Amino acid sequence: MKSKTVAVVGRPNVGKSTLVNRIVGERRSIVDDMPGVTRDRIYFDAIWQHKPFVLIDTGGIVTNNEDEFVKNIFAQAKLAVDEADLILFVVDAKNGLNPYDSDIADILRQSKKEVIIVANKVDSPDEMTSYSEFYSLGFENVMPVSALHGSGGIGDLLDVITKDIEQKQEYDDTSAIKIAIIGKPNAGKSSILNNLLNEQRAIVSNVSGTTRDSINSEVVYKEQDFVLIDTAGIRKKSKVDFGVEAFAVDRAIRAIKEADIALLVVDSTEGLSDQDKKIAQMSEEAGLGLIIAFNKWDLIKNIQTHKIEQEIEKNAPFLNYAKKIFISAKTGQRLQAIFDTAIEIQKERTKQVQTSLLNRIINEASLINPPTSIKGKFLKIYYSTQSKVAPPTFTIFINSKKLLQDSYKRYLTKKIREAFGFFGTPVRMLFKEKGDK
Repeated sequence: MKSKTVAVVGRPNVGKSTLVNRIVGERRSIVDDMPGVTRDRIYFDAIWQHKPFVLIDTGGIVTNNEDEFVKNIFAQAKLAVDEADLILFVVDAKNGLNPYDSDIADILRQSKKEVIIVANKVDSPDEMTSYSEFYSLGFENVMPVSALHGSGGIGDLLDVITKDIEQKQEYDDTSAIKIAIIGKPNAGKSSILNNLLNEQRAIVSNVSGTTRDSINSEVVYKEQDFVLIDTAGIRKKSKVDFGVEAFAVDRAIRAIKEADIALLVVDSTEGLSDQDKKIAQMSEEAGLGLIIAFNKWDLIKNIQTHKIEQEIEKNAPFLNYAKKIFISAKTGQRLQAIFDTAIEIQKERTKQVQTSLLNRIINEASLINPPTSIKGKFLKIYYSTQSKVAPPTFTIFINSKKLLQDSYKRYLTKKIREAFGFFGTPVRMLFKEKGDK
């Protein structure tokens, strides 16, 4: 198994979010003594011993409660259980077995999923026997931990979670290029997929939100393997219906994280909307290459493509790196450009720059435009190296981060792009002081 999805469930205030923060390694989830603080499902990427998995934090489950807020939390937790490969059922070893624990256990048994009971708050060796009563819930695996202190078996728990996950490998440039087809509902994503595959694989309809789940399809073009991932349309959060649609949108966002390149489908008759920009930002943050495909171009009259590109440069400058293509799923116009552009971008994403040449470019850039001083002190750049590909990531060692201005970061990024290209892909810049790990 390459990865797995792990849902963290339990009644309120047993320490679910504390456990999630302990596993993820930083304070990402809201932790509060008030029950019900975590309402929605929150997704985190986690890794243990080079083995990646997805962790879902959920709100506390309270059964037999008619309060609408509590019912929504309960529904979100059930969705997480449906999606998960493994369930961590967190209980409070200090307070002992609770009637709600038994109710939750009944629900989890119905899911037929693998369940580990995590007996939390075992904070000292004297409490190591305080969790035995939880075996009465009927699950084979009960593991004591202290999420707050990080002791009492967190490592053992992670070993069990990841026992069947493959270690994460370095990027393999011979593998299939994964393209996530993303965008708002009804922009034509499924029509593009069907046309590229020459078969009706996804439901095409004028009703927005027809695609409820991510659909993966394999195709070969010019001897290159591709995986096309059709996703649900992503609407503004305020307009997303609770339940099935919210689940589909979550899957779409996860598909973005798993892909190499995002194909953002924009309805040419509407232009690039604020929601399109937000979706593109998700792609950028995930480090994907980006193609902006203006669909329904056959309906556009008397507008030149360079005018569209100039408008994007003016109104969304953070998307300047993206490749823009103008297509029609209905007529098949320029659809093959999707594959050709993806191949080009993937080469850019995986390009490795010689360290000596990189340092020459950075040094020249700093001589042409030296950093401005801050309180009489100047930024010094010692050394630069490319530390990663896909996306291209550069580590630059400097004397002080306090002397580094955002404008100078942008300047150095621009100079790297001018020298080496990296068209269609984000570029990451990491700055470290001497002694930083």
